[in-house]
Amino acid sequence: MARVIFYSKPGCKGGTKQKVLLTAAGHEVIPYNLLTESWTVERLRSFFGDRPVAEWFNPSSPKIKSGEVVPEKIDAETALGLMLREPLLIRRPLLEIGDRREVGFDVEKIDAWIGLKPVDESLEEISENLMKQDLQNCSHGNDHSHHHHNQQGEQHQKQGKCSH
Repeated sequence: MARVIFYSKPGCKGGTKQKVLLTAAGHEVIPYNLLTESWTVERLRSFFGDRPVAEWFNPSSPKIKSGEVVPEKIDAETALGLMLREPLLIRRPLLEIGDRREVGFDVEKIDAWIGLKPVDESLEEISENLMKQDLQNCSHGNDHSHHHHNQQGEQHQKQGKCSH
């Protein structure tokens, strides 16, 4: 079984499901907070491989949803600079297993890489249900803003939710 260094946003439901699936397959998951990690350009870049720059970004990030950041119009150097300043822009999770690094949670790719078959019959149903879900994207339903307004119209984030 593999030792998976798993960089994600704490409290994100999608990341939690991904870690459960990996653990059920017998992998050791070592979680790290992607948002507080001390990234360098070189280290962050190593997770993206030959993917197009637009695929490096978290499409659920508030700045992308608002149109302030348009991944398809950004070069690699600019993208990395933006991500170092604002880690919410980074597509999650970042995975490191041995000397290989990947971004995102493509179930088929990860299954072929390290295997996602549950190690115990009691975990099969949980794993099967998780594998049927969209584990690439944040799973908060249709309300991606995760904000509410008080009587003065000020915006506040709801507690306990992923703020992308």
